[in-house]
Amino acid sequence: MITEAAVLKALSNVDDPDLGKDLVTLNMIKDIEIRDKLVSFTVELTTPACPMKDMIKKACVNAVKIFVDREAEVVVNMTARVNSNRQDPGTILPNVKNIIAVASGKGGVGKSTVASNLALALAQEGAKVGIMDADIYGPSTPMMFGIQGERPMMRDVDGKGMIEPIERFGVKVMSIGLLVDEKQAVIWRGPMATSAIRQFINDVYWGELDYLILDLPPGTGDIHLTLVQTVPITGAVVVTTPQAVAMADAKKGMMMFKQGQINVPILGVVENMSYFTPAELPENKYYIFGKNGGRELAEQFEVPFLGEIPIVQSIREGGDKGFPAVLNDEPVSKKAFLDLAANVARSVAMRNANLDPTQVLTMKL
Repeated sequence: MITEAAVLKALSNVDDPDLGKDLVTLNMIKDIEIRDKLVSFTVELTTPACPMKDMIKKACVNAVKIFVDREAEVVVNMTARVNSNRQDPGTILPNVKNIIAVASGKGGVGKSTVASNLALALAQEGAKVGIMDADIYGPSTPMMFGIQGERPMMRDVDGKGMIEPIERFGVKVMSIGLLVDEKQAVIWRGPMATSAIRQFINDVYWGELDYLILDLPPGTGDIHLTLVQTVPITGAVVVTTPQAVAMADAKKGMMMFKQGQINVPILGVVENMSYFTPAELPENKYYIFGKNGGRELAEQFEVPFLGEIPIVQSIREGGDKGFPAVLNDEPVSKKAFLDLAANVARSVAMRNANLDPTQVLTMKL
């Protein structure tokens, strides 16, 4: 006779490869039901974008058959509940589990393209996602999502008027580009820009989110410091291109997060424009800007390498048309961004399990 205790003992032999503990210890096994030879249960992963879900599912089936009953019919339901390691007071963005900063040392490396497609890829996997365009002087998120000219509405939240983000493709979007005339340049001094960022945090109703993506401006400046002093940032994703000049600036961005007074965990490095793949020759790769620069940068700083994003015409067209590449059927770019999302989600889960709690940083500058 198959018992629940026997099933749990068998599943204690299955580890989450990222967290390094077994599923039973991690309390990931839910809703065990047993009827004769039929054994069903749910595995609750730490993210819907888990790249190991198929492997974990297969390992669970094998564990029950090997350690309990070879003739058992095993049904494994895979669900997810995104984890968080926030231990701040919860007065800022209280219902946002993880805040991911997407940064670059210099402009022109495709940071906004990466941030937008990352947000959409996470949403496609079933996560609740928002993206905040923190690039006050060069907001491009409205164009990426095809919402230029739209204006956010106001809503009453517990007696306070709040700005409602615009939802597009299942992602909540907020940008200064939604509040000002897109034909006008934003000519503000630093205090005005940082004030706008604080308003995006305090006066925007983001609701419940698994991930809030912050599309940061290039460089290391006021807005970066304002954000780390205002919100508990889970970690940073650094975007670079393969050539030496881009990596030199990316190093400065990584040093800003990794050393000194900011000390935000780096979730990893993503290399954009890694190689050119023509649509008619999808198996061919032409390394126009060099090769393995992003991977070497990640190794130098001992952080994960999150993936390579190719130069594919559909990525450029998607950004220009407001229909990002991850939503298209073009296989090369779509797979690249879905793989990136899985790796970022994996890094977030590992960061939450293994590093100090996420908090708002206090600095004297």
